[in-house]
Parts: sequence; structure tokens; C-alpha cells
Amino acid sequence: MASNSMDIDFKEYLLRCQLRGHEDDARGICICGNAGIATSSRDRTVKFWTLDESQKRNYTMSKILLGHTSFVGPLAWIPPNEDFPEGGIMSGGMDTLLFVWNLMTGEKVHTLKGHKLQVTGIALDGSDVVSSSVDCTLRRWRGSQQVEEWEAHKAAIQAVIKLPSGELVTGNDFIPSFINFTNYTVRGVAIMPNLGILSASHDGTIRLWALSGELLMEMAGHTSIVYSVDAHASGLIVSASEDCSAKIWKDGICVQSIEHPGCVWDAKFLENGDIVTACSDGIVRIWTIDHERTADTVDLDSFASQISQYKLSRKRVGGLKLEELPGLDSLKTPGSSDGQTKVVREGDNGVAYAWNMREQKWDKIGEVVDGPDDNMKSPVLNGVQYDHVFDVDIGDGEPIRKLPYNRSENPYDVADKWLLNENLPLSYRQQIVEFILQNTGQKDFTPDPLFRDPYTGSNAYVPGAPSKFPDASSAKPSYKHIPKRGMLAFDTAQFDGILKKISEFNSSLLSDPEKKHLSLSDSDMSRFNAIVKILKDTSHYHSSRFADVDVALMLQVLKTWPVALLFPVIDVVRMIVLHPDGAAKLMQHVKNQDDIVIEVIKKVTASPPLPANLLTCLRAVTNLFKNTCYYEWLLNHRAEVLDALSCCCSSSNKNVQLSYATLILNYAVLLIEKKDEEGQSQVLSAALEMAEGETVDSDSRFRAMVAIGSLMLEGLVRRVALDFDVLTIAKTAKSSKEAKIAEIGADIKLVAKQS
Repeated sequence: MASNSMDIDFKEYLLRCQLRGHEDDARGICICGNAGIATSSRDRTVKFWTLDESQKRNYTMSKILLGHTSFVGPLAWIPPNEDFPEGGIMSGGMDTLLFVWNLMTGEKVHTLKGHKLQVTGIALDGSDVVSSSVDCTLRRWRGSQQVEEWEAHKAAIQAVIKLPSGELVTGNDFIPSFINFTNYTVRGVAIMPNLGILSASHDGTIRLWALSGELLMEMAGHTSIVYSVDAHASGLIVSASEDCSAKIWKDGICVQSIEHPGCVWDAKFLENGDIVTACSDGIVRIWTIDHERTADTVDLDSFASQISQYKLSRKRVGGLKLEELPGLDSLKTPGSSDGQTKVVREGDNGVAYAWNMREQKWDKIGEVVDGPDDNMKSPVLNGVQYDHVFDVDIGDGEPIRKLPYNRSENPYDVADKWLLNENLPLSYRQQIVEFILQNTGQKDFTPDPLFRDPYTGSNAYVPGAPSKFPDASSAKPSYKHIPKRGMLAFDTAQFDGILKKISEFNSSLLSDPEKKHLSLSDSDMSRFNAIVKILKDTSHYHSSRFADVDVALMLQVLKTWPVALLFPVIDVVRMIVLHPDGAAKLMQHVKNQDDIVIEVIKKVTASPPLPANLLTCLRAVTNLFKNTCYYEWLLNHRAEVLDALSCCCSSSNKNVQLSYATLILNYAVLLIEKKDEEGQSQVLSAALEMAEGETVDSDSRFRAMVAIGSLMLEGLVRRVALDFDVLTIAKTAKSSKEAKIAEIGADIKLVAKQS
């Protein structure tokens, strides 16, 4: 590779190669000297890529590092030494753990446990390691031991680096020790050679700071959160953003914007000036200015096609997504006034029509194309253009409503019609009219004196007159779905199907000479029938009893049968813990050192886990919350249980997702009652991961968000949730077409506003 002193005269970066292998978002990048590139992902893996000797342009995957149970973020390179002849890699994840990997063997040599929430940054300080976390702490590690901990912020720490001088720099709401400013949430920091520190922010800017704390330069150009920033010895800067671009900066000016088919989580310079980017489509890409390393025409065309398809999926016309526009059938409905415009979807385009009152038909105007100044165009709602389309927050946990208005319309008439359409009380009318007048600059509006309220017969409300309604801001907040009270349970079962499956599995053991000794005798099977008979008779739960041999038999099967055959037996346990006597008898086998519940959890979560096992295990553990005798066990084993079952968040099985979300919600209720801040933080982290999951179904997302809202309202982690950018999650939820998702989003937004 070229030396650091090489001078790069800016030329346009082009695609060099694409590294495919991650199955979910590529999140982090680590340049490992001349050895290669390490990347982390939401797919819970770290992958190591080395230069393809046969084609110097490409990189090939040489190692996959497995061990994290949730998405992996920050990475750090350990240069070769006596312990790591070929170097090592450090990784941190949502699972709160840091792993140290030996690159020569691909083995995990150290597991560093201590952080209570997601690990966000890793920096080497001599032979020590310093890590940052959302739990607001920095921790110093020596070998596998934590030797120091300090709370550097009152908010989540998103990054940490070490300066050449030896000082540590961290980033969140401010950068301590030399920069102090507010309302600037830092997501990434990097060293700018010979100048100072670069910071990437939620506000879409990159800033360059002198070590004295002086702001030297601000670079604006991104339209969303900037997650990462890096600098090269040549003076070039690269930034990665949620706006689906990596931007290259020279002397404070954006000289190139590289589009990606998704959020760009990270960007790093190679020593030779090439750039590596990590994208939410799971692909890591390398970009170069060297034409000898540029991808061939086929690869360049393929990438151009990816960008084109991605843009098409997000195409907006008149401010709306193309896919949300009404079809041609909507033109069958007559317009309400001459010249009224409507935008409809025709193929892959939005086409504008105007209503011709004389001929009673829609006249085609032409194709609508969004331009760079599209925000200045008239807004569109349901395919119709208006002078204004307002977001109206009614409060009381209600979702945001859209209020369209044209300046030619009477605001009182608009308010009345809108309230009827939205099924809202007419008592809101005064406030809606005031809202319209204030936000359209009609301070001097004079109502028609002949106007009569069609509903009350009185004159129109006159702005400025005393309001008869109480100030909404003084009312106590009202929430629709939070806080959650009581525990949820899975209390229905297909007992005949369960018995049939146990009998079927038992027959398979009988027919296998090597496993015949594990099978149940006829008398054993009759005991299972007796257990089920008791469970079916719910009217006698207060007086029915299980024999000790019944519980012993069930535990024997759980311990000895092959893992793949356990799920119907676990399903029996799920129902037994809802029976007073059954729960008490099982408790005796949970208290001792030979904890059957933990043993079963470890078995069913071993790779590769079976969905049926995960489902029944999740539901069984969730049902433990219905009996207070298990509360102590649930609290003591909270971290172990949630860590082991965290894989269920990314399950493609909707029933598994829902069961996991229910477990999280029950834990939230219990930990709020017990005022356990550490436990609440872990549950919040798990719930946030589920609420953000792109493949999580709506019922599971709803329960996860109820957990978040409840923890924020009555728990001790409201500040932590805000640091996790929970408002973005709430905002997205409030715009959902599903009522309950929109409602819980409104709840969370409302509680976030409370002081």
C-alpha cells in the first residue's frame, strides 16, 4: 500500500468491489492494517476480509467470527504481538458483551462482561482496552478483567477514540474535557490529522474541533443523522449517513456524494485513500479513484441498477410515496370545484389531473416529477393538492391527524367538516380554527357576520374572544395503552395434540435401537394422560394435586430426550406452572442447583434452535410471571434468561416474536414494581431492538412498545430511552396505518415530553 504521506488530488470515487456475505445490515468497519478489513453486522457476526491475491481489486471473506447473540457494532484492531501473531479483533454488541478474537485461529479468547447496555465504542490504550456504552459508562479492561469504571456522561456514550497525546475522547450530548455544548448529539468521532477532532451528529452536520475546544469548521449537506466520520492523511473527510449517502469533503466543501441503496452506517478510509462503506442492505462496498482498481462495466451497471430499483421503491411525487397515490379508479369520483387537481398513479409515475367543471371530467395535466425544491410545492393529501396540509396533534395519546386547507376556504367550515370526518368532538372547533388562522398568517381574518353554526345555530367563534374551554396543557396527560398492569400468559392448550405428539415421539424412540432406552413405558404414558386430565379440569385447580412421580417423570424426559423432541413436553410444563400445586412442586426443582428451567433454556437456544422449542420455552417462562413464587427466580436469572432468548427477536416465526415480546413486557411490569433500574435498562434495550426490527410483526412491535412506554412512565429509565432516540421510534409509529401502533407511538411521544 502507498504511504500515509501520499497526496490525493481529488478525483471522483467509483465502485471498486462489493463484499457480500452479511445477512442483515452491515454496521461497523475496522481497517486491520495490511491484514484486511473486519466488518460487523446486525446478523450477529463479525466477518474478516482479505485482499484477493489473484485479483488485487477484490477482497474475499476469510473468517466468520460467531459468538454475539445480538447485533454487533464497534470493532477494534489489535496489531500483531506475542499473544496474537497475526493480530486480533475486538467486537462489541447489543448483547452488552465485548469479545477478543485471535485472528490466526478465529477463536474467541476473552469475553468481557460488565456493561449493562449496548457497547458503542472500543479504543485501545496501550495493552488496555477502553469501551463505551449506552449505559453512560466507560470501562477499562486489562486482559479479561475490568480494572476501572467511570461515568463520563449523564447520557448514552455513542463513541470513544484515543488521541495521539493519550487522551480519550467520547461523544454523546457533548464531548467532555475540551468541548461543551448542548443540543448536539454526537454519533461518531475521529481524529483529523494535525488539526483536531471530527464529530458526526444527529443534526446532519460534521464539525471539526481544535483540541482547545474551538469550533473550526462545520460541514452541512446531509439530510439526516450522520452516523460516522473518518479522515485521511490527504485531508479528505468521509461521512456516512441515514440519508443513504456517503459524502466526501475537501476543505469543508462536499466534493462528492456517493448514493447507496440504504442507510450508510459506517465509512472508513484505507491507507491508500480508498473508502469502505457499510450499508443497511448488508453489503460492504469499497470505492476508489484509481482506474486500475475500478470495478468492471458489468459490476458498475449492476450497482447502478441497485440504486435505480431502490429509488423507485422510495419514489415520491408531490411529497407522497408513489405507492401511496390513488389509482386511476379515483378519477371516477367527480371533483368538487373547477380546477381542483388530483395526482394519481399510472404505472411508475404520478400524473396530475384537473377537474373540468363545465365538461364534468378530469383533464390530464401531465406527469409530476419531484425536484430538489419539492418541499416548496403544494402539499398533497390522498392525491389532492392543497395550500397547506397540517399535522395536528390532538393529544390524549391520539395519533397525529392530517388537516388539509386551502386559503380560499372558510376556516370554520373546514374545521367542522374535518372534525366530523375524523370522528372528533365538535368542542375542538375553536382550537382548530385558531390553529388554521395562526398557521396560515390570517391574523386579520374577519368572519362572515351572517355565518351561523349549522350544529348549534350560534355565530362563528371569533379569534381573540375568551375561550370557554380549559387549557389543554394544564390537563393531566392521558395515555391509551400505558402503563401496563398485570401479567400476560399463554393459558390455552391443545392437550390432545400435545399427547399425540409425545406418543409419536415416544414411538420413534422405541423404533431406534440406539435410543430405545430413552422411551417411556405404557405406565409412563398413562402418567402423562393423568397430568393432562388434571390440567384440563380448570374448575378444580384450587383442590387438585399432582403426584410427585408425575413431576419427576416430566423432568426425566426434559433431561434425557433428544432436544428436537422436547417441545410437546415443554408445552405441558407451560400449563403446569399455571396450576397452583403444579407450580409449587416444580419450584422445588428450580430452587436447587440442578435448575431444570435454566437447563431447558440452554438446550433449546443451542445452535441451531428449533422454532417449536423456542416457542414453547418462551411461553413457559412467560407463564412463570403468573405465580409470585417465581418472582425471585425471575429477578435473579433475568440477565441469563434475556441473553439466552434474545435470538428470538430476529426470528422469522411471528409466534416466536410475539412470545418474546410478551416475555419482555412481563419483565417490564415486574421490574417496575421492584424498582430495579439495571433490570429495567436491559429490558428497555431488548424492547427497543424489537421495536426497531424491520421484520417484526405489528402485534409483537406493539407489546414491545407498551413495555418501552411503561418503563418510561413508571420506571427509572426514561432518560436512557431518550438517549436511545426513542422519539424517532415513536414518530415512526405515530404515522403507522395500524391504529394501535399509532396510539402507542403517541403515548410514548407524550411521556417523552413530560418533565
